[in-house]
Amino acid sequence: MKEKTLSALLFIVSLLPFWFLYFLSDILYVLIYYVFGYRKAVVFDNLRNSFPEKDEKEIKSIAKKFYKYFPDLIVEAIKMKSITEKQVREKIELLNIEEVNDYLDRGIAVIGVTAHYCNWELGIHTMSLMNDKPKLVIYKPLSNKTFNDVYNEMRTRFGATMVPMKQILRHLVKLRGTPNFSIFVADQTPVYQDSDYYLEFLNQETLVYTGVERLAKLTNSPVVFCEIRRKPQRGKYYCRFTTLVEDPSLCEPHEITKMHNAFTERIIQEEPQYWLWSHRRWKRKRRT
Repeated sequence: MKEKTLSALLFIVSLLPFWFLYFLSDILYVLIYYVFGYRKAVVFDNLRNSFPEKDEKEIKSIAKKFYKYFPDLIVEAIKMKSITEKQVREKIELLNIEEVNDYLDRGIAVIGVTAHYCNWELGIHTMSLMNDKPKLVIYKPLSNKTFNDVYNEMRTRFGATMVPMKQILRHLVKLRGTPNFSIFVADQTPVYQDSDYYLEFLNQETLVYTGVERLAKLTNSPVVFCEIRRKPQRGKYYCRFTTLVEDPSLCEPHEITKMHNAFTERIIQEEPQYWLWSHRRWKRKRRT
């Protein structure tokens, strides 16, 4: 019942036009930043640790830009409940779709990797529409089953299949011989039993997932970074695809993991306000 109620409520709100949703976003910004101070300590600590070279004025400027954008992300995510295919294509432009389609047309499965940067949820929608090949969105299930099920229902509206991380091999076995596009949001925080590999990320020792690399080597699939950026116009984005690795068998251990994390780090450093700073990314410290 909770799931049906939440789903219905989100659907009703999602029917509001974008201009009104952005009006609500402006109100949310004031409430989240000035009234409730949502996760301010986490956001400011993350920014200070990630950019030790910046003074407090610069840190505050980035934080305010993040909090200004964050409500846009919320209302745009709600809109996914009823957004049309036409609206998706208008909101986010695929700049070089041939980077992925060339592999798929040759019968080669592709592994896509992206981050919690700009509107990655809208990115899932537009990548679901890019061709008629199977799309697998690899995700870490939320602890709240109601939210998990409702969001997965939204993410699959245009044909993507949501696959929990621990079930990916089972799905790929079913698709053996069929070119497909598996998409990872790879900057999440692993639990200790899922990874023991640390690297330097945004000036901090960071526990990272190695699933992209392991799957790429197991299936000998090229790895393509899906770089989602915001355009100057509010609510408009583009996605650019960049092949990081064409032949995983030629890569040294952890080389692919370092490559996609370095790509993520670079885009965050260029426009830091669009990363999810409220996420407790560095809560897993190295065990002694």
